[in-house]
Amino acid sequence: MNVLIYLIPVSVLLGALGLAAFFWAVKNRQFDDPEGDAHRILRTDYDDHPKE
Repeated sequence: MNVLIYLIPVSVLLGALGLAAFFWAVKNRQFDDPEGDAHRILRTDYDDHPKE
C-alpha cells in the first residue's frame, strides 16, 4: 500500500501533462482542417510532383 504514495502523484502528473499537450495542440490549431486532410489523401492529380 505504500506504493500508492508514489503512484497517485505520478498518475496525476501524467494526466496533467496529457491535458496540457492537448490544450497546446488546440491552441496551435492542430485540429482545424480534418476534412481537408481526408480529401487530400484521396487526390489523384500529382501535378505538384516532378515527373521522372
